[in-house]
Amino acid sequence: MIILSVGMPRAGSGWYYNLTNDLALANGAQDARQIRQRYHLQKILTEVNCNIGALTPRRLLRVLVPSLLGHTFVIKAHAAPTPFALFLIRSGQLLTTYIYRDPRDALLSAYENGQRARSAGRDNAFAQLVDFEAALQFMQDYVRISEAWLECRQALRTRYENLLLDYDAEAQRLVKHMRLPADTPRLESILDQYRPEAAQPDQKGLHFSHGKIGRFRQKMTPQEQERMTQAFQPYLVHMGYPLD
Repeated sequence: MIILSVGMPRAGSGWYYNLTNDLALANGAQDARQIRQRYHLQKILTEVNCNIGALTPRRLLRVLVPSLLGHTFVIKAHAAPTPFALFLIRSGQLLTTYIYRDPRDALLSAYENGQRARSAGRDNAFAQLVDFEAALQFMQDYVRISEAWLECRQALRTRYENLLLDYDAEAQRLVKHMRLPADTPRLESILDQYRPEAAQPDQKGLHFSHGKIGRFRQKMTPQEQERMTQAFQPYLVHMGYPLD
C-alpha cells in the first residue's frame, strides 16, 4: 500500500509526513527513500521527503509497481487530486491524509521562506514569491487545491492548528486512520518525538520556523490583511477561521 501524505504548503506538511513515515516504519513499512533507489524512482519521488509532484497517471503507475509487489511506504504531495488518484484512493490503493492551515498564516510563512532563500542565494519553491501579490496568487491556487482535497471523504483531514493545540487527539486520529495497533511502546516513543513542544531549532522532521497561530496579524499590514481576508473569505468561513 502507498500512504499519500498531502498538505497545503507551510501547513506543517513536512512535520506530518515525517510523523506518518516513522509510524509506518515502526509497523513494518519500508522507507520510501530506499524504495526510490531500488525501483529507480528518483525522477518521480523527489526531494528528501519523496514528493511525487503532480498526481498524474504516469507518476502514480510508476510508484504503484513496488506497492503491488508488497511494499508499504509513505510519499508526500502538495498537488491537487486527479481523477486517477481519487480512483486509487477509493479502491484502497492509496491511504491518504491531508493537512491544511489558515491560508493567511501559510501565505506569510511561504513569503518569509522565499525571502530567506533569496537572501541566502538559494532557489526553492517559495523564492519566486518576490512580493505580496505573488504570494497571494500562490496561496489562492493552493486554497483551490485544499478545497478539492477536503471534499475527499476517504482522506484523513487534519487542521494544523488542532495538531498544535491538541496533538494527542490528532495523533491518535492518524494512528487509527493508518490502522496501527495503539498504545505500543514504540508508537508512543515516536508520538512523543514529534510533539510540537519537543521541537528544537533545525530539528529534522519538525523544522518549524515559527509555526504560530495568527502570526499574520502581527506581521502583515492592515491593507494586506484585508486583501487576504477578501481573497480567502469563502474558504475561511467554510473552515471556521475567524475573519478578524
